[in-house]
Amino acid sequence: MKTIDELVDEGVGGKRVFVRADLNVPLSGTTITDDGRIRAVVPTIAKLAEAGAKVIVASHLGRPKGAPDPQFSLAPVAARLGELLGAQVAFATDTVGESARATVDALTDGSVALLENLRFNPGETSKDDTERGAFAEQLAALAELYVGDGFGAVHRKHASVYDLPARLPHAAGLLIATEVAVLRKLTEDVSRPYAVVLGGAKVSDKLGVIDHLLERADRILIGGGMAYTFLKAQGHEVGKSLLQEDQIPAVTEYLERAKARGVEFVLPVDVVASPDFPDLRNPVDTNPVAVGADAIPADLEGLDIGPESRKLFASKLADAATVFWNGPMGVFEHPDYAEGTRAIAQALVDSPAFTVVGGGDSAAAVRILGFDETAFGHISTGGGASLEYLEGKTLPGLAALED
Repeated sequence: MKTIDELVDEGVGGKRVFVRADLNVPLSGTTITDDGRIRAVVPTIAKLAEAGAKVIVASHLGRPKGAPDPQFSLAPVAARLGELLGAQVAFATDTVGESARATVDALTDGSVALLENLRFNPGETSKDDTERGAFAEQLAALAELYVGDGFGAVHRKHASVYDLPARLPHAAGLLIATEVAVLRKLTEDVSRPYAVVLGGAKVSDKLGVIDHLLERADRILIGGGMAYTFLKAQGHEVGKSLLQEDQIPAVTEYLERAKARGVEFVLPVDVVASPDFPDLRNPVDTNPVAVGADAIPADLEGLDIGPESRKLFASKLADAATVFWNGPMGVFEHPDYAEGTRAIAQALVDSPAFTVVGGGDSAAAVRILGFDETAFGHISTGGGASLEYLEGKTLPGLAALED
């Protein structure tokens, strides 16, 4: 995989370089609530601009249905990107149309433009190779070189991620190079003990990575909504808590395999519960109560790991040499149910281990809860991409960057 350093050494001055970034940031109206993904790609864009390239940045945002939708416009991102770069970023109001062509034509050496949301064109996400390829051809006509730096999208077989690199000389950006190096540390050159913390809502989203990690991890800690399916598989009642009954056979098999392989599975011993799911828009006191994980009343819903579980999980991370964390321990957006997630983040901060926060809600939680990002070994920009890499899957966007 060629690196951006090699590309710059070969000369990018005066050339149009297409940078596929992941600028899929959360928005409240037109206000960006977490700019982490924008900041993550700034070093690549700045490096190209400083080398005299005409930089064309492109990304998706949200899930528009193949047509322009104002709520998913990247216009606020263009403004924030300009602030971070310290230079104006031109904004094209379409992807491959008149505005895109005019904006690219107006670029001068060292300047930067951002195209409108790639998913406003149906060719970006099409499952039809011909339609997707046709859109890639239109994108390729805008540029001379391609840099892939949208790690959060590399598990998608999309036109700008998979098809476009085949049509232009290409290289990996600084972010992708870093992400891949970190993930190799979690799969090929692991310092032990290796502890994995998994949370989030659905166990079905994590089955593949659990299956793969059973062959590699020394310790797997389970929290979040997915924990209740594990507790149910152990014969405990879970009240109104999130439960995927159809996954109980798979979960039971994983627990048995873990025991046979000597992999320690750590589940909550208590949970913080409430009769009703909280209104996240109005975070008033919801009268939470801590109850044993083996005795959740029928009228309560578990919404976070409890105080004893926090102590237990922290103790299981204290001696680890490598920690990978993906998924919050509860409804961290509400203060009554944020302490479990906070406890995991704090345990990683306190640990001398190589710590990796696996993107998605975990990365958002770290920022929302006020932790210093530099206190972690690495915070990934791609939750789904990280998990699929750890499952051993081939990621289309990475395969496309291989020479």
